[in-house]
Amino acid sequence: MPRLAAAALAFALGVLTALPAAAMCGGRNLFEEMDPAMRSSIAAAADAVPFPRGNFWQAVRGDEVITIAGTYHFDDPRHQANLDRLQLFIGDASTVLVESGPEEEKALMDLVARDPSRMFITTGPTLFEQLPADVWNKLSDAMSQRGIPGFMAAKFRPWYVLAVLAIPPCAMAQMTDPKGLDGMVIDAALAAGKPVRALEPFDTIFRMFDSMSEEEILAMLQSSLALEDRSEDHAVTLADSYFAGHSREIWEFMRHISYDLPGYTREQVDAEFARMEELLMNARNRAWIPVLTGAAAEGPVVAAFGALHLSGEEGVLNLLKQEGFRLTELKW
Repeated sequence: MPRLAAAALAFALGVLTALPAAAMCGGRNLFEEMDPAMRSSIAAAADAVPFPRGNFWQAVRGDEVITIAGTYHFDDPRHQANLDRLQLFIGDASTVLVESGPEEEKALMDLVARDPSRMFITTGPTLFEQLPADVWNKLSDAMSQRGIPGFMAAKFRPWYVLAVLAIPPCAMAQMTDPKGLDGMVIDAALAAGKPVRALEPFDTIFRMFDSMSEEEILAMLQSSLALEDRSEDHAVTLADSYFAGHSREIWEFMRHISYDLPGYTREQVDAEFARMEELLMNARNRAWIPVLTGAAAEGPVVAAFGALHLSGEEGVLNLLKQEGFRLTELKW
């Protein structure tokens, strides 16, 4: 995999595995210091796809109603006001759908307990032995800053290292009990006696990385280290963009940065980003639609999942529109 696409996926993992809230870090919002022409270009690119803005929607088809909350997975004090609004819909819901519910989290932990090789290198060369010395030194330092000594990090599967690197050192303490809007929705639903169901199988992340070669994942790991010096800035930029309802702009931000890398054409950049969007979002979105519509046929639904899944030609909102649902943006 070219390093460009690897960098895109490494950064996008921050949406998949949840970069922490700006309140936890001291970085800067990169949009605020950006050249105005580039800022306008990013906004225009985001606006070129269906449903690029907004985190709170309702889809209606006849008697079927799906209230949709695009989420940001980690703690932030700004979540509480949004949850207060969302609880009005949870109270009327027959089902609450999330990416991964309590049963899926338990199944994931049980699988790792039975088969540690899912997350750890149990046979063969460790990362210390697989990586060039300069790359290993950068990785060891980055993991040490997150409280993980190098001898332990050397035995992590590369995809697991990527998930850890998506969290800036300043926010690692938050990992003891991460909640975010997803967790808050689950707690609110259970307190209200509402059934909580998952949109996808618990092992989705394993299947996603199983479709990639070890070489591709190692390339992602090396590319993610190139973002390390601005990890706090990326965390702040992502959080601020989410709460402004502009999550799509994060994706376009990485695309536009990549346009300026030496050795790449715009066509190559766009092709590789299309591949990453298919892997991270689109394939999962398509699989979620029958789950959403099947639940809606049984009564009102509240669905809460990562905000980056909302936008795009094959974003959840546009796919529901193609199924005959009328989409209306709600206000937090």
